[in-house]
Amino acid sequence: MKTTDPVALNQWYAVATLADLGATPIRTRLLGQEIEITRGPHGPEVREAGNPAPLPVREKFLCLWTSLGTPEAEIFDIAESHDPTRRVVPCGWVTMRASGLRVVENFLDMAHFPFVHTDILGSEPHTEVPQYTSEIRRDVDEVWATNCRFFQPQMTASRPEGEFAQLIYRVPQPFVVMLYRQVPDTLGLQDAIALFIHPLEQDLCRAQPVMWLTDQTASHTALLRFEQVIFLQDRIIVENQRPLLLPLEPRSEIPTRADSSSVAYRRWLKEKGLRFGTTAGAA
Repeated sequence: MKTTDPVALNQWYAVATLADLGATPIRTRLLGQEIEITRGPHGPEVREAGNPAPLPVREKFLCLWTSLGTPEAEIFDIAESHDPTRRVVPCGWVTMRASGLRVVENFLDMAHFPFVHTDILGSEPHTEVPQYTSEIRRDVDEVWATNCRFFQPQMTASRPEGEFAQLIYRVPQPFVVMLYRQVPDTLGLQDAIALFIHPLEQDLCRAQPVMWLTDQTASHTALLRFEQVIFLQDRIIVENQRPLLLPLEPRSEIPTRADSSSVAYRRWLKEKGLRFGTTAGAA
């Protein structure tokens, strides 16, 4: 059943990869509503099932975006996506039995690196999350976590030696999360990794990482496999969290210092009044 949550309805969502669009219609769901994606005479079109009126569409970041409501702003920007020298790697959709908000929160969590992504993004005894800064940036209405550092035994597909990664996290809208990772031996260049989440139902979503990388040496297969291994490891953790929906009530889950970004993210969602994908929305 389609949600009545106006906050969720008025967001933009990536619902398909542009490369997957063809002559055959794509039927899927968004926020509990059946939708159909077709190739019209002037480009892709999206409609709710049984409704001839087209929904708004945008083509951005290799994806087709739509909304079931009236978004207050255009889709956010990613500066790295305008750099023609970047390797652009879409990693494919992965379906998860969990709220899309849980997926965002897991992406923000550095503390699980040594235990879930062992010998890739983390390892023992390097389990401590150094203090970092989390904030809601009111001028752009986004959540940011800066000054993040974590020891990673294999930072990228082409750098297998361990080193401290310099990271920045960004949540530009409730169902999108990004990671900026400083590229070693450069003058401040950063790789950008975005995770676009397509919420099918309150407790079911699919998500796709898209990466804008400076790496010009690793093969496309190596870059893709590196990210897919990490994402599939995360899926096991996310699907086993209970409840499947994200609690926003204070003290419903006890945070630690390492959860600073999660605390800011939940506070931001609560301020917005978002219900879809939360335990409040299931009430």
